[in-house]
Amino acid sequence: MQDSMNGLEEIPKFDIAIIGGVNSFFPECQNKISVDTHFGNVDVSIYEIAGRDVAVIPRHSDGGKHVPPHMINYRANVCAVSKLGVKRVISTNSVGTMDNHPIGSFVLADDFLDLTKNRTSTFYDHRTVHVDVSEPYCPEIKEGLKHSLRKMNIGFSEGVYVCTEGPRFESRAEIRMMSQFGDIVGMTGLPEVVLAKELNLCYASICTVTNNASGLSEGKLTVSEVLETLNATQEKLFAVLSDTIQKIPESRNCNCSHATLDACL
Repeated sequence: MQDSMNGLEEIPKFDIAIIGGVNSFFPECQNKISVDTHFGNVDVSIYEIAGRDVAVIPRHSDGGKHVPPHMINYRANVCAVSKLGVKRVISTNSVGTMDNHPIGSFVLADDFLDLTKNRTSTFYDHRTVHVDVSEPYCPEIKEGLKHSLRKMNIGFSEGVYVCTEGPRFESRAEIRMMSQFGDIVGMTGLPEVVLAKELNLCYASICTVTNNASGLSEGKLTVSEVLETLNATQEKLFAVLSDTIQKIPESRNCNCSHATLDACL
């Protein structure tokens, strides 16, 4: 059954959302809603995970069509999350490593570099809001992810996420430059994390290392290589997400809810 939810009073409320390329490790969902936002409609799948109702948004999916990273409607997705009453977001991202992270391991983003070019990166088109991103990723969610990864004895590390525009892979020269400042590279982490901050949401990213960054391995980087690693790690990722969701406390004890405090001119 698919419903269209156009008014706030009609929309069920959720505490947690997952945004990512998550269709592959979630079962077929029969419970879907369409959330109408100022930036477009967003299809949301509703799952019960670890006894909690979780809103899931596959960022690359739009009515069954695959959306490339530079065309994703990031503002609509994050706005839909907020409209559902969600306060915490876990993002899943696939990345290339520039710092010898093992293929198939996980990296928790602890900071970012935004090298995108053509993406609208704010909700505030008609006023100036200097949102605080000195701590872009929620420490409370990150601690939950760390606890779950350690509990399951799954290798992980932390690092700086560099986001590029895509959809092409990066050049060798670009990777050499970016590796001076960052650890992993992907195409979907920005502006999502900044938009979440603008809405005072808790947001954390768990990244699957699918490949060495372009030019760091022999031969060319291929999509098949990326998908093969994602398929091999999806069960572990789902287990980590489930365990983390189960343990996230209902009340927020971080500073994410104050990101826009004293930020407006």
